[in-house]
Amino acid sequence: MKKNLISSYNEENDTFVGKIDGKNGYCADYGISEGVYLGVDKLNMPSFIFVSRASEVFNIPKDILESSNVKLIIECGEDILSLIMFIDNSKICSIKSKNNFGIPSINILRDSN
Repeated sequence: MKKNLISSYNEENDTFVGKIDGKNGYCADYGISEGVYLGVDKLNMPSFIFVSRASEVFNIPKDILESSNVKLIIECGEDILSLIMFIDNSKICSIKSKNNFGIPSINILRDSN
């Protein structure tokens, strides 16, 4: 499933946010890695990603995070949640965690273009 992604980076606070276009609000957010939070709606479907200290977490310069060419791949099975993020077609992070959050089996590409 492909969805539109609206991403923004706040250099002063060093925070990155990627929100699914058309989704409003969230029911819960889960820390899936240090500094990386995944928000879900009331159906437990991912609706946003929030990263505090983004340049430090991703170990990249702040100017790269200002790009609007962002892609997120979220894959989830019964046991494992996987999030992969690309900026300007370069892999920025790959996170795998246990799916202790009740997120259903999904495979979603969220693209800012």
